[in-house]
Amino acid sequence: MNVILASQSPRRKELLRLLLDDFEVIPADIDETIGVHDEPEEYVLRMAQEKAAFITQHYPEALVIASDTIVVSEGEILGKPTSREDAQRMLIQMSGKTHIVYTSVVLSTNKKRFEQISSAKVSFFDLSEEEISDYLDKQEYMDKAGAYGIQGAAAIFVQEIQGDYYAIVGFPVGLVHQLLKEFST
Repeated sequence: MNVILASQSPRRKELLRLLLDDFEVIPADIDETIGVHDEPEEYVLRMAQEKAAFITQHYPEALVIASDTIVVSEGEILGKPTSREDAQRMLIQMSGKTHIVYTSVVLSTNKKRFEQISSAKVSFFDLSEEEISDYLDKQEYMDKAGAYGIQGAAAIFVQEIQGDYYAIVGFPVGLVHQLLKEFST
């Protein structure tokens, strides 16, 4: 069966390679606007469902793997920052506090679908203006939920993690492995 990763994320592609040698990468073009009434877990799952549905519609015989990641800080869903200033605001908001990262995964064909959410709590050290500015200068914040990637320069911000590290990276590889096993039965 042809497998399609519905994502343009290089991290997801790299992590799926740990599980599968052969798959295509076809990003799903969907509206990811966060509504004022969106609840975090519902939103993140809906985004992965919409990505999977978009690709499945065009490739009905393929197994589509779709995922989405959000950061929730003080009740606010932090998606991808719209600017450097937005990224700075997010990092200041998370400084010295604990936030939650949710990553949803949907595996689907036109006949079958499995979906699940993985999460982790991440505590940041208190961040100085200089630390935030130095990080933003690296431009790693772009296209990352919550304005940071834990596997990059923002690793120095992290005081503690509770939960699945790979949910924070954006692709809970162990969970995907388990879902692939379920899918093949």
